[in-house]
Amino acid sequence: MNNFWQQIYFGNTTLDWVIAPGIIVVGFFLLRLVKNMALVKLKKWAAKTSTSIDDFLIAGIERSGIPLLYILLAYSALNYLKFPPKIMHTITTVIWLAVMFFVLRIATAAVKYFIFSALQQKQDSDARKKQARGLILILNITIWVLGFVFLLDNLGYNIGTLIAGLGIGGIAIALAAQTILGDLFSYFVIFFDKPFEIGDFIALDDKTGTVEHIGLKTTRIRTLSGEELICSNKDLTDSRLHNYGRMQKRRVLFKIGVVYQTSSEKLKQISVMVKDIIESQEGVEFDRGHFMGFGDSSLNFEFVYYVLTPDYAVFMNKQQQVLLDIFEEFENENIDFAYPTQTLVLKSESIDTVKHLASKN
Repeated sequence: MNNFWQQIYFGNTTLDWVIAPGIIVVGFFLLRLVKNMALVKLKKWAAKTSTSIDDFLIAGIERSGIPLLYILLAYSALNYLKFPPKIMHTITTVIWLAVMFFVLRIATAAVKYFIFSALQQKQDSDARKKQARGLILILNITIWVLGFVFLLDNLGYNIGTLIAGLGIGGIAIALAAQTILGDLFSYFVIFFDKPFEIGDFIALDDKTGTVEHIGLKTTRIRTLSGEELICSNKDLTDSRLHNYGRMQKRRVLFKIGVVYQTSSEKLKQISVMVKDIIESQEGVEFDRGHFMGFGDSSLNFEFVYYVLTPDYAVFMNKQQQVLLDIFEEFENENIDFAYPTQTLVLKSESIDTVKHLASKN
């Protein structure tokens, strides 16, 4: 019987050929048991906690940790057997590729989680997460490239030539794609300096609209007329933008002209009257109101107040109500608004001269 177990097939004994699959079968069974029992309990526990890091860790174990253990278990079983150098090198390469894949997937998931967690604590977190997708993409590409270089180095390849080639190629690409790189660097400026964010209402030259998407190269703006305006990131960072999304309140300046026939008593009342009307509006802050001068055909007043919200519709509603109340109050007080007029005064002597010349003719 002992001779049977010690017989050699393809460089390994019969016992070795039995033990190696046994390691895989038993290991897979235990891992399956752990996954079905332990992970289920961990998920129930994580659902009761207020933090999200435990959910992230459990999801990472399920998506990448368990498959990684399966691969390491299979490698341990195969490593128990003896194979020709070429076959063993192939097996090692495949195992390294699989391990590196899951390790890098864990790393990229961790980067995404920590960035989103940091943004979650700030206002407009959903908009910031959309904006951060470009940054996450760049970090993921960097991680995968570094992982690929690390893998080649561990497999025995000379990466010095590769790195030198990448350096020379990088310079050539940088010279050929200066515009693209300029937009990419401008994206980082927009992301970290935050001159505007998704949802902000901005004005660029003669165009105004709401920022809908900030990409690695372009930013998309939905204009008031409805079309989508696509601008390069470099153009936006090089331009002077008006960001109405950062506006906290709106300033209103308006002028009123009344006729010269208005009495001095009523002139004194106008500033107080308009001030009371403005202050009666909720969400409005009165600033100043003065009789500012004598016009060609009117006595002019100037008033300034603030609407304590950036909402344009609310701003227009408040302005409309103030003007309607002023019109109604002036109507009640018999105060007439002025409009452009000219009064022509003719002296009686000039009229008699004209009539005398006309009678001679």
